[in-house]
Amino acid sequence: MRHIWWLLVPAMLCLAAPAQARPRDDALSGAIRCGIVADSRQWLDCYYGAAQPVRAALGLPSALAAQIKLAASPPSGGQPRDEAVRDDVVAAAAGCARVTGDRAWLDCYYAAAMPMRAQLGLSAPQAAARPAPQLASVPPPPATPAGPPPMPRNSGLFSGLFHSAKPVVRDMPMQSFVLNDKGAFTITLEDGEVWEQLEEDEIYHPARWHRSASEMQVTISPASMHTFFMTVSDENYMYKVRRIH
Repeated sequence: MRHIWWLLVPAMLCLAAPAQARPRDDALSGAIRCGIVADSRQWLDCYYGAAQPVRAALGLPSALAAQIKLAASPPSGGQPRDEAVRDDVVAAAAGCARVTGDRAWLDCYYAAAMPMRAQLGLSAPQAAARPAPQLASVPPPPATPAGPPPMPRNSGLFSGLFHSAKPVVRDMPMQSFVLNDKGAFTITLEDGEVWEQLEEDEIYHPARWHRSASEMQVTISPASMHTFFMTVSDENYMYKVRRIH
């Protein structure tokens, strides 16, 4: 991973405000240091661990100890695999410098890892600022081909990462929603359909809704294994859901 575009990374980071640049700079520098790790799964853990400076600045729970340890001292030895995919991930993470706000930056940083997750056959977490993606201690979920459409609203963050599919619900208001103690939701749409968030999804992105149900419009599109991806108006997140009524 010695492409010349890396030389542009410090300049891109300098464009950020000094108060924001330091934890982001530390995180991206850590991600670049992970390039010496040979195994791609271990590299991805190292990449997630490198985000710890930003997580700490935001007061979020720490990444896994094993991930932080990898990022602090990446093991060398052997030829790094999937170098082209790694380059794509780090280039996308560097592009997050233009994002305003560290929480949004962290979502962008995690979303940048999607190509490597796909390469490893891992399911796609939604923008995972809360909590950190956990690869070191959690067995990988069954391989799930990415399949939602480009987001109908605010789709820039995920544009081009997924294949297209026709929505089964488009811009329909919620009638109500219920959140459990972990933030996982069950929603009722305006037409009476009831959908719930999959348990595997709440690990990566519990809902944090503070608006009334009627203010949120929902679009739901087919994924795989009889599941669906749901987006909510004015959010850059995708939730994995299934219909229960």
